Amino acid sequence: MNELNQIQRSARAPAPRADGYALVARALDYLVENFDAAPSLEETAAVVGLSPQHFQRVFKAGAGVSPKRFLQYLAAGEAKRAMASGGSVLDASFAAGLSGPSRLHDLFLVSEAMTPGAYRKKGEGLAIHYATVDGPFGAALIGATDKGVSWLSFLGAGDEAVQLGELKQDWPAAQFVHDPDFVAPLAARAFAAAANCRLDQPLGLHVQGTNFQLKVWEALLKIPFGGLVTYGDIARELGRPKASRAVGAAVGSNMVSLLIPCHRVILSSGIIHNYRWGAARKKALLAMEQAVCAVAQ
Repeated sequence: MNELNQIQRSARAPAPRADGYALVARALDYLVENFDAAPSLEETAAVVGLSPQHFQRVFKAGAGVSPKRFLQYLAAGEAKRAMASGGSVLDASFAAGLSGPSRLHDLFLVSEAMTPGAYRKKGEGLAIHYATVDGPFGAALIGATDKGVSWLSFLGAGDEAVQLGELKQDWPAAQFVHDPDFVAPLAARAFAAAANCRLDQPLGLHVQGTNFQLKVWEALLKIPFGGLVTYGDIARELGRPKASRAVGAAVGSNMVSLLIPCHRVILSSGIIHNYRWGAARKKALLAMEQAVCAVAQ
């Protein structure tokens, strides 16, 4: 079997508290929807039913940054400014080396791609354990084999059955087991990665796709935490400079959010759109990463 590249990143942030995830997710949604009005700490705390002081602690534990810092990175044009400062150059990310000092996680993402024969079997002989969990960006559906995470999608209201149906469509011949105990430790480590926290062991991925999709996803894995690239950057890196649309299709077909960071790909104009789980959540993800990076510097 082929292996996608391993990524090592050093961490500086404390581990998030799982018990605050639901409140953090509600606060993130509120801040993204209302950032133009610059909600105060008191206003946002009232939305989630906490005192300002308690909310400040819960948000920072779950998100890795303060509500004020997060709002700053939601300001209009932030993504475009990051691009203009050089954050869009994928070559620079590769040149830095996988173990360079600029890495912000101590996370290895080891992604094992399926052989063509296994891909044709669509999961035959595999058991996929799945469960819905609370995370810092809202509820998520996670599916995993013994080799690693195969699915991580964000859930909207009433969306669980739809997402589970898509998971089963991707792996139609697999056996599906509702198994919260199997999924819980994987979820904790996945969300720790999203908050720039140190992991004690590698986190595996087990994905299936066409050769071109796998190459695009491999390129996504090389984008540094908090970094941004364009579809054109990835196309050029793959030696297909005119294949931006094909790259976009492959990015959109990614079945593992957060861990294969398709949210770090934006238009060359800096506009945030075209995210499988909604533009608002993509803005929240990018703002969170860039804010955490700023704190760590």
